[in-house]
Amino acid sequence: MALSASIHPTQQRSEISSANHWNVEALYPSWERWEEELKEVGREGKAPHWPEIAALQHGWKESPEHLKILIDLYCAIDRKLSKLYTYAHLRHDEDVAEETAKKAHSRITTLLHDFSQETSWIEPELLALPKEELSALIYSEELKPYLFYLEKMVRMKKYTLPAAQEELLALAGKPLEAASLAFGAFNNADLKFPPAQDSQGVMRELTHGKYLLYLRGSDRLLRESAFKNLHRSFAAYENTLCELLSGQVQGHLLGVKARKFSSCLQAALFPHQIDPSVYTALIEAVHAQLPALHRYMRLRKKIMGIEQLHLYDLYVPLIKEVEMGMAYEEATKLIVESVAPLGKEYQRQLKQGLTEERWVDRYENARKRSGAYSSGCYDSMPYILMNYHGTFSDVMTLAHEAGHSMHSLLSRQHQPYHYSQYSIFVAEVASTFNEELLLRHLVSKAKTKEQKAFLINQKLDDMRGTLLRQTLFAEFELKIHQFAEQGIPLTPALLKKEYKELNATYFGPDVCIDEEADIEWARIPHFYYNFYVYQYATGISAAHALVDRVLNGGDRERQDYLTFLSSGSSLYPIDVLKLAGVNMKERKPVEAAMRHFGDLVSELETLLN
Repeated sequence: MALSASIHPTQQRSEISSANHWNVEALYPSWERWEEELKEVGREGKAPHWPEIAALQHGWKESPEHLKILIDLYCAIDRKLSKLYTYAHLRHDEDVAEETAKKAHSRITTLLHDFSQETSWIEPELLALPKEELSALIYSEELKPYLFYLEKMVRMKKYTLPAAQEELLALAGKPLEAASLAFGAFNNADLKFPPAQDSQGVMRELTHGKYLLYLRGSDRLLRESAFKNLHRSFAAYENTLCELLSGQVQGHLLGVKARKFSSCLQAALFPHQIDPSVYTALIEAVHAQLPALHRYMRLRKKIMGIEQLHLYDLYVPLIKEVEMGMAYEEATKLIVESVAPLGKEYQRQLKQGLTEERWVDRYENARKRSGAYSSGCYDSMPYILMNYHGTFSDVMTLAHEAGHSMHSLLSRQHQPYHYSQYSIFVAEVASTFNEELLLRHLVSKAKTKEQKAFLINQKLDDMRGTLLRQTLFAEFELKIHQFAEQGIPLTPALLKKEYKELNATYFGPDVCIDEEADIEWARIPHFYYNFYVYQYATGISAAHALVDRVLNGGDRERQDYLTFLSSGSSLYPIDVLKLAGVNMKERKPVEAAMRHFGDLVSELETLLN
């Protein structure tokens, strides 16, 4: 059957007005200018690429001034390479099959690995110094601007290898990325889904962006068709995808064994001074409150009036008669209004970015990277990739990414380059904070009981997708790394079994776990990020606590939060959050967030009854 004439295929990028594209020209006006700077900074074809770094290898120990020259030079080159990479990866994500951007992305990625290799001697040689000599260097007046930067390096002394071995690991960096890059190319460019069929027998184009659109729609046959066709497409390549994921995990395990960490989890968390108990306590706290999720599933099944609740039924709004989707321009207006508790200057900068400076690449086009993110570098605006279709979910996603971007902007404005990149542990706090502000703003403007119920329903689904589903992902990620540590081979059968059991545990007896859902692990890009997903759950927990603190407080509480946003990596992440007023070493924020979820279920039950 042909695609319905009323359903337009995804637009080509050239068909979308440049006013709706992000302003990459602010970085480089053309590929030619990018090429010039690449040749100037990277010196492709020469070895070494950076002889000025190599020239300092034998003289940096002479004095604190010499070490400062080395660090200054390292940061200056790294900053230029970061700008080159940002442009290439943004252009690549506009159309992941376009040759110019694809080659440029590969070249700058190679150059970054070369830089890592040519500077791999710095940390081990610094840490090889006797304790007294090392202390005299890093605590000198000349190196005061880099004190915390150096203290973090010294903390890694136990797990830093001799220079020759560090160089070998640096050389392995690019090959170890092959699994992640291959998955990205397969997922975003090569994999095509068969069209989904709606209840009228019309065939609908199925893409990553349209998949989520269909799951939120009222046509149940279309939801089922989209869900099954998408997952069956991944299942057709289950052996390949299993090998890719296994290769990524083995790469993590290589680093663990080489550096003598006790586990993959410890290796991922140690550099940020996060104790593994924070991770396991999150899983335990969520498990203790899973009855609240099961109660929500029973309520959803009852309201939808269906005999069996399936995973493809979990995204459709329960309040069908309320339509709260909107055009991009209206969404930005509401988002800017909602952040008023953070002050006029915060609002001004956000409005300018979303409406005038073209931070956002707004709409889906053919071969564009799926999903959404905030990205950029020290010398760029905080760019946002969207695939905006005007749904309520898209509005919340835009608020989420805007929170990331403002966090990045304020960190870069207030911190030097070496402290400007905040830790991934705090990365989801600002984004979730802004989502919560927008939701509460919309609830305050709700004119009917139905509108309020719709918003509470949306919040519950958001928490299910972040706090609960991401904890499920985190538990699965921990399991597959533990299997690898124990020498248990990762096979499609094992991964599907473990994933099915987790789905059954989390969603409870009222949800039918279709066979197609067992392969979902194969399509989750975050499993290639090395213990990233748990931070969605810890982030939402911290964000809920901080929203309450800011809204119930005054100038001091608002300033505490803005100080957090401006701190970058100038402190360890746990300490940065303490500045804002929340202690993530305790289970209280996660438990409070889960209690809030249960309270929302009760409120929705009351409204709907």
